Amino acid sequence: MIVPFMALGYIVLALYILVANITEIPAMLSLIVRSAFGWEQAAGGAVGIAVMQGVKRGLFSNEAGEGSAPNAAATATIPHPVYQGLLQSLGVFADTLVICTCTAFIILLSGLYADGSDGIILTGHAMEHHLGSFGGWFLLAAIFLFAYSTIIANYFYGETNVRYICDKPWAITLFRCMSGVVVLMGGFMSLQQAWSIVDLAMALMTITNLIAVLLLSRYAFRLLKNFKEQRKQGKEPVFNPDLFPEADLEGWK
Repeated sequence: MIVPFMALGYIVLALYILVANITEIPAMLSLIVRSAFGWEQAAGGAVGIAVMQGVKRGLFSNEAGEGSAPNAAATATIPHPVYQGLLQSLGVFADTLVICTCTAFIILLSGLYADGSDGIILTGHAMEHHLGSFGGWFLLAAIFLFAYSTIIANYFYGETNVRYICDKPWAITLFRCMSGVVVLMGGFMSLQQAWSIVDLAMALMTITNLIAVLLLSRYAFRLLKNFKEQRKQGKEPVFNPDLFPEADLEGWK
């Protein structure tokens, strides 16, 4: 319940900044295009670095293909799995192409992107440039709520999986202690140290998950075909577990 309200507030703030700097938008778009497709960037390998950085940060932002989002999606009560699949796709679009683009526009319109700052520090400076002290306080509140909800969500994913593997009191207690220690350690690390650990962990999770995605893709395509067939017949798609007798569909029974 926290995230949608904060996301909406962030988008409204970004739109205000865009309107307030509307005369600078053409130059900003030109800078984006020139930086993305410029010969100097291509020759220097900057394009490859930018793409790699974008993939890493985009994966961290929307978790698409990384394997954690299905934990939340699986808790939904829906008549057909494709409904939730479509909603998850919309979530990736909203997070990456809307929220993250808002941040990019805010930073570029401030002109502070070359001041040597990085990450949330740079975003904070850009917000203060546009909105004064209110921008800094708003970003502080937004980051606190996003981080708070993220910690809760990821802890829920972890404990759910631990309980599935070993539903013993000592295992749950150990996991809780480890989670607390990791969160505490994150507060004492530099930004680069934290990103390096996160990138490694995300890469291992993504590789593991993509193997599972490949193995399960045949079911996904069959589900999508069944969904479309029911829609063409004018029906409200409803999933029938009997269509997949060979699959483990414990959650639908």
